[in-house]
Amino acid sequence: MAKLEQRAIIETIIKALDSKRAEDIRLIGIKDLTIVADYFVIADGTSNTQTKALADEVEFKLKQHGIEPIRTEGYQGANWIVLDYGDIVVHVFYKETRDFYNLERLWQDGEQIDISEYIVKE
Repeated sequence: MAKLEQRAIIETIIKALDSKRAEDIRLIGIKDLTIVADYFVIADGTSNTQTKALADEVEFKLKQHGIEPIRTEGYQGANWIVLDYGDIVVHVFYKETRDFYNLERLWQDGEQIDISEYIVKE
C-alpha cells in the first residue's frame, strides 16, 4: 500500500481521535520552531481508560496504512501517551495532566491549524 502523505496522516489521526470522542483536539505546526517534528496533535480524554483507547485507535488506524510509530511512551499510566510518527507527534492526555503541562502555551509560537473539516459535527 502506498505511504500516506503527511496531510492524510494528520487527517487519519484527527478522525481516529474524534471517532472515540477525544476532547479539545488541536493541531499545532511547529516545523519553524524545532527539529523535533513538523506537527503536534494534542487531545485529551476524560479517563485513563479513554486516553488509552484514543491512542490505541490512532495506532490501529495508521497501522491499516502500514504506518507504525517510531516509538510510544506513557501507556503504563495513561496520563500522557506519546505516539511518535517522526514528523508528526501525537500527545494524548488525561485532562488534568494536559492542563498541568499546557503544551499549547509552551508551543504558542506554533501555527494553530484549523481542523474543523476533519471533525464530525454532533
